[in-house]
Amino acid sequence: MKRLRAKVYGWVQGVGFRAYVRWRAKELGLKGYAKNLPDGTVEVVAEGPEEALRKLADYLYVGPGRVDDVRWEIVAGGGEFEDFKIL
Repeated sequence: MKRLRAKVYGWVQGVGFRAYVRWRAKELGLKGYAKNLPDGTVEVVAEGPEEALRKLADYLYVGPGRVDDVRWEIVAGGGEFEDFKIL
């Protein structure tokens, strides 16, 4: 079990970006969350197989709105999530 931690920059709030991420994450069988941050970015944390996490990371670049940059890393997962949620 691995964990993706990502921060998405651009025009990604108020455009359905978090719902798009949840849809893609569920499609890939991942658990975690997508959350708007006060600085206008979206934080994505997801857990599952590394290959699926890398696919989700690719999807973050093409979500709705305008994605200017995505900074992400894959680390060890903790298994603390039961579903993928929008926070």
